[in-house]
Amino acid sequence: LGLVGACGTVAYSVAAPSLVPALVPREALASANSRIELARTLAFAAGPALGGALVGWSGATPAFAFAATLSACAVLLLAGLDEPPRPPLPPRHPVEDLREGARFVFHHPMLRPVFATQFVFNTAFFVLLAVFVPYAIRSLDLSASAVGVILGTYGVGMVVGALLAGRIIRLLPFGIVVAIGPIAGLTAAFVMVLTISIPSPLLAGLSFFLLGIGPIVWVISTTTLRQTVTPPDLLGRVSAINIMAYGARPIGAGIGAFVGGYFGAELCLVVAAFGFFVQAVMILMSPVVRLAHLPEMVDYPTRA
Repeated sequence: LGLVGACGTVAYSVAAPSLVPALVPREALASANSRIELARTLAFAAGPALGGALVGWSGATPAFAFAATLSACAVLLLAGLDEPPRPPLPPRHPVEDLREGARFVFHHPMLRPVFATQFVFNTAFFVLLAVFVPYAIRSLDLSASAVGVILGTYGVGMVVGALLAGRIIRLLPFGIVVAIGPIAGLTAAFVMVLTISIPSPLLAGLSFFLLGIGPIVWVISTTTLRQTVTPPDLLGRVSAINIMAYGARPIGAGIGAFVGGYFGAELCLVVAAFGFFVQAVMILMSPVVRLAHLPEMVDYPTRA
């Protein structure tokens, strides 16, 4: 059941951003993506707390029933979408579809560095996550509840970033907006390394807040960029290739487990910071940060 749920989540994560450009005009893409991410981050932040409260109040079975009811409501909402008609496509082999999507991403001068940056970011982030809880308990002398509060600042940062993303995109050059996420990640990593010499829970909380607020702006801005520069018939496949960058997470967790287990959590934080440094350099050296505004949108059939 977990596998089925995960596969469904990936399918939605690929299909939803591919559908948005057919539903809203170009100038509304960033706002639409911001609202979608705001809903997702609110659910991400509130869902575990709500689930825990329901289980404590009524037991596991009613909580599962409530979750199933919410899922059924989501299906009904999606079923009511008035999607613009698309011409039928001939049957294709999935491997060829993946090959075409990968070819477009890895040959595109802006999508290639975005994918590489995202891959390295996810690796570094999970190197940090792999050791943070034992590091916080042993080195920062935090209780379990304090660790939970600090990790919760990540969700707070995500919500704040989603709320501010639309305004940031309107005020700043688009390339600078894209760079905010990687720079925020690098700053967060340096703040976390600083806790080695200054073991402050406030610094750890600030680090996770930055890890929430910056990358959400990154997700919104890069999704908008991808929707703009990708031909409509390739957008689903390109989104699927982008999702593959999250495959770096178990790699990062494995690196964190190895380095933290053999050399200590402090060195692991330094390794994570190096990864965040690499991803920031990758995006800052790319042509993406030189974009003053979104490129012209590839033709997409929309309704009047």
